[in-house]
Amino acid sequence: MNSPMKVAVTAETLAGESRVAVTPEGVKALIGAGWEVSVETGAGDGAFFADSDYEAAGAQITDDARSCLSGAALLATVQPASRNLVSMADRGIVTVGFFDPGGPLEVLQALADAEATVFSFDLLPRISRAQSMDALSSQATVSGYRAALETAGRLGRFFPMLMTAAGTIPPARVLVMGVGVAGLQAIATARRLGAAVRAYDVRAAAKEEAESLGAKFVDTGIRAEGAGGYARELTPEQLAAAQDALAGEVARSDAVITTAAVPGRRAPILLTAAMVERMPPGSIVVDMAADSGGNCEATVSGREVLVGRATVFGMANPASTMPTHASVLYSRNVVSLIRLLHSGAKRTEPPTDGAATGLGNLDFDDEIVAGACVIAGGRPVNPRAAQTLGVQPDTIGGRR
Repeated sequence: MNSPMKVAVTAETLAGESRVAVTPEGVKALIGAGWEVSVETGAGDGAFFADSDYEAAGAQITDDARSCLSGAALLATVQPASRNLVSMADRGIVTVGFFDPGGPLEVLQALADAEATVFSFDLLPRISRAQSMDALSSQATVSGYRAALETAGRLGRFFPMLMTAAGTIPPARVLVMGVGVAGLQAIATARRLGAAVRAYDVRAAAKEEAESLGAKFVDTGIRAEGAGGYARELTPEQLAAAQDALAGEVARSDAVITTAAVPGRRAPILLTAAMVERMPPGSIVVDMAADSGGNCEATVSGREVLVGRATVFGMANPASTMPTHASVLYSRNVVSLIRLLHSGAKRTEPPTDGAATGLGNLDFDDEIVAGACVIAGGRPVNPRAAQTLGVQPDTIGGRR
């Protein structure tokens, strides 16, 4: 390597987004691996990392996004890069971050026109070798913890059982719907706060996981096992049957935390307004899937809605409400992915069927590299991205 390649870390522009893609800790790791790192001034402010922290770690602080991106081989973001940001980057830029391959069209087109190569954590294969890069899981951990705290803070009742001179207060009855990473963290946190927790999921493996944390599992008899440990989407008939089976459980709950989200798709409706109306007065639903439409049909992202005498709160961008540790975890995921991309790049060889980028000819025979890629050298390789752009997806590394 003749000279270090440059990673750009720009300030996030989405309203309410407080995280930063790379922390000062991540800067040190990247510099130690031979990279230069450029950070836009103020990029870490929302997560409480000052420019001076980045400078001490060895980063170059730039006045604006354009100068931050100048000469960069790779752009690290949390939210998808905007069309304006793409226009400032060099042709062939590599981007890593969360990115819905289904759009929006103008951003996909800008990336294709710029011959960019885009990797999305939403598409990362669920395999053991990818665990250190699994940003969906790391951010779900933050979100699940935060959801339990939001529930405790908004419920007008104690979570734990209290024995006082004035009598005994029973523990709050909390139902967690969805026992993935976020749901497990919500269960664990609610249990630590003393609530009586029940849990529901359509995956058989979820029963043992929930019970290991002290929750009682609600078994509706409906199963929907999907690939890679995820739940598959329920049919309309299965969803209606699950709602009927859960109606009584919801009616007996002081609080319900919903966590069922599918990357790139609308969240499934687990709670109808009629189910919420049967909940006790003063009860609450905290919906972690609000940004993708919500698990409750009454959910409005970022707002509290009164349904009967219960409240439905739609958590908007929940991981961003704990920006410091969310950024620390996310940054480690970013650094791990960058290391993989860099280690597989063949900088001295001509392009084959992959994308020649600022990192070289990336190794698309690697399952992680191929699976997480949305666009390679301006060519859409993800079927949803190709459909949005109105073209056929290209094949990379023998995979489509």
